[in-house]
Amino acid sequence: MSIPVVIYCGGRGTRMRGGTRTKKELVEIGGRPIIWHVMKIFSSYGFNHFVLPLGYGADQIKRYFLEYEAMTRDFSLHIAHEGKPSIRYHGGTGHAPWRIDMVDTGLDTDKASRLRIVGRYLREPRFFLTYGDGVSDVDLNALLRFHEWHGKKATISGIQPGRYQYGTIEADPTGAVSEYNQYPPLPYWINAGFMLLDRSILDMIAPGPNEALETGVLQKLVEQDDVMMYRHLGFWQSMDTYKDTMELEERWQTDAPWKRW
Repeated sequence: MSIPVVIYCGGRGTRMRGGTRTKKELVEIGGRPIIWHVMKIFSSYGFNHFVLPLGYGADQIKRYFLEYEAMTRDFSLHIAHEGKPSIRYHGGTGHAPWRIDMVDTGLDTDKASRLRIVGRYLREPRFFLTYGDGVSDVDLNALLRFHEWHGKKATISGIQPGRYQYGTIEADPTGAVSEYNQYPPLPYWINAGFMLLDRSILDMIAPGPNEALETGVLQKLVEQDDVMMYRHLGFWQSMDTYKDTMELEERWQTDAPWKRW
């Protein structure tokens, strides 16, 4: 089944500014932008149609993919050849046949509004939705089966984010300590991206640039009892800060749990 993959990459990524002026989704891990890693995860499962809602830094995203083949393949370039330049690529690509729809959705458009704008490129009954700065070893086939099984409009991949960075104490009113836990696990589940949504949710998004996803459309779907969580117990990490970049680079050099290709 051909299921399109929407990858958010239009935000300003302000938490990364201290480390780089490069668009966050283009910050490299192992010599490739983090958004390339996200796309390779989906492509490894056979999902090769990508829709990128662009905003801030759209020129950087467009330029990267326009130059992609020239920067990754051998070629011969003929300048002023029969009146016009020409380029000839050599050898096979060894690359899945990606289709990438790049859609300008505005500098400050909110996430659900960006989704409505790219809706004309989403012709299948459902689509994946994720962020261009997070990688995981989530089983996308299992996620798809789970979504088909429960029959609701939205599936969110949930992960438990780790442990408190401090020790926690349980004490009675007199101060007597009954329990001390160093770095206890957090009890919460968070949205790891890697969502699967029925196309019908696009009808819930009002026109205009200010419709939110997490605090808007998803909240409405929760109220309608139309959201299920797929519990992912494996690896996940987002790249929000320069420190995250260094950690992901280290993982790439050792085991790279998200690499299936």
